Amino acid sequence: MTTSTGANPYQITVGSVTRQLRLVPVGQMGFVPLIEFIGDSELTKAAAQALVPLIPEGTEALLTVVTNALPLTHELSDLSGLPYQVARKKRRTYMQNPLIQEMPGLTLGVSETLWLDGPHAERLSGKKVVIVQDVIATGSMAMALARLTERAGGTVHGYLAAFKQGENTLPVQYLQELPKWVQS
Repeated sequence: MTTSTGANPYQITVGSVTRQLRLVPVGQMGFVPLIEFIGDSELTKAAAQALVPLIPEGTEALLTVVTNALPLTHELSDLSGLPYQVARKKRRTYMQNPLIQEMPGLTLGVSETLWLDGPHAERLSGKKVVIVQDVIATGSMAMALARLTERAGGTVHGYLAAFKQGENTLPVQYLQELPKWVQS
């Protein structure tokens, strides 16, 4: 894994795949490199292949949220044979007895609500679950997913991300670190 800074864009390499990432503004604080797994099968597969060896031994299920991490988690599931469940950011009409988890929106400044459909929550019960994200920055999303896991009767067995950005206290396994802020 390599990274480089300098003028826009920001470059990353995962395995044999190199991407020039756009720098996007975040409030008044500066710019962050934008990771996009949605629509980029080559990068998604490379990241998943590199992450599989980092899945803690004994893991029985993966949990993510419907965001950019979904294709990454799907690929991890295909490669590892582990099932995965997905929390959503909106309630769907078909949901039965969903678990609901509020979370502060520290990165974008907007709080969010996560919804885990009841039947999906049941699939986590009694399981050792790894939380999967594309980028872990503040850790607020990962902690909300961990609370959903525990409320579903599962045990958080680890945190996995393709990229880590900024400081958080979670014991996350990741491929590479991104800068917290980049000046344009």
